[in-house]
Amino acid sequence: MARTPPTKPRKNALQARSRATVDALVEATARILVRDGFEKTSTNRIAEIAGVSVGSLYQYFPSKEALVAAVIDRHNDEIMGLVRTTLVEVADLPVDKAVRKLVTVAIEAHRINPKLHRVLAEQIPRTGQLADVEAFNREIHTLVRAYLESRRKEMRKVDVDVATFICVSTIEAVAHNTVLDHAEVLSEKMVRTLVDETTKMVVGYLR
Repeated sequence: MARTPPTKPRKNALQARSRATVDALVEATARILVRDGFEKTSTNRIAEIAGVSVGSLYQYFPSKEALVAAVIDRHNDEIMGLVRTTLVEVADLPVDKAVRKLVTVAIEAHRINPKLHRVLAEQIPRTGQLADVEAFNREIHTLVRAYLESRRKEMRKVDVDVATFICVSTIEAVAHNTVLDHAEVLSEKMVRTLVDETTKMVVGYLR
């Protein structure tokens, strides 16, 4: 049986110079993944693009899988930062305006480097990041549920847990599939239409 490559960093970068090295390595990994794919990505190539020695790379990361895991973490953190901020912003908005904002941000979040998003989606199981992704999903469900609970008077009688699942799943599916399958031809007009139609669908379900 093949040994599973380690995917955890060897050590944390605490000093500014160390953080700069790690940032360069992670950014180089992302660039190579988008351009060449996972199979053609190597630690030697990553180090070369980052402008550091392979020895320096191995001080922080034990394998290319660990570097890909770091790219996934950063990409997910960027998306979750947008989601958390948006859910704070919509807390006092009525359902129709809140849903529109959530749909808009979901599509925008998936448009953050869609080519990288596509590659990383394929690599999540390989790098053992499923648990982290599931944790993000649970957080999103918790935040959306709290919002829907606060807006019960605007909604028809429906189980809030079921409503949360349907709303989150619908918005995520539209954003994910649209951007990953049509990112290269996705115009601003198409985005506006998607936002309008998805908002109507979700609000119609809730009311």
